[in-house]
Amino acid sequence: MKIKRNKAYYSISAVAKMFSVHQQTIRLYEKEGLLAPKRSDGNTRLFAEEDIDRLEEIIYLTHKLGINLAGVEMIFKLKKQLAKMQKDMNSIFEDTNKELDQHVEASKQTIQESTQQLVNIKRVAIQKPAEEKTSKGSIPASTHSDEPVDVTIDNWDIEYED
Repeated sequence: MKIKRNKAYYSISAVAKMFSVHQQTIRLYEKEGLLAPKRSDGNTRLFAEEDIDRLEEIIYLTHKLGINLAGVEMIFKLKKQLAKMQKDMNSIFEDTNKELDQHVEASKQTIQESTQQLVNIKRVAIQKPAEEKTSKGSIPASTHSDEPVDVTIDNWDIEYED
């Protein structure tokens, strides 16, 4: 049994201390649309774990890699597009696998039916009545399916080149 826990929220001052950034910097990221923390009834910013992870990524991109806020915004948009495309590709892959499995099953069924038809044809050919006349060059009828069939061929003229 899993116990449901309440989400932990942090104030802007606690988050600013976590990352050693000024509160105004965090407000700027929110103003630019890079962050969207929840608000309390008193309009206080409440940062969830997801917001903190995103802020950590923003700080890494801006402070460590030197990317400006427009670049960070573009990176986030591209990451979102990439995630959507990955989800779509996974869906297409799953659909294709299901379709392939259906084709495999249909092919197996066709092979089984064809095999059964060939077995039936072989039984009919082997169980021909013994009264039937066999002409020269034809395959004589056999009454047992396990016996090899003897093929007699007469009057073959084979020419060899000198």
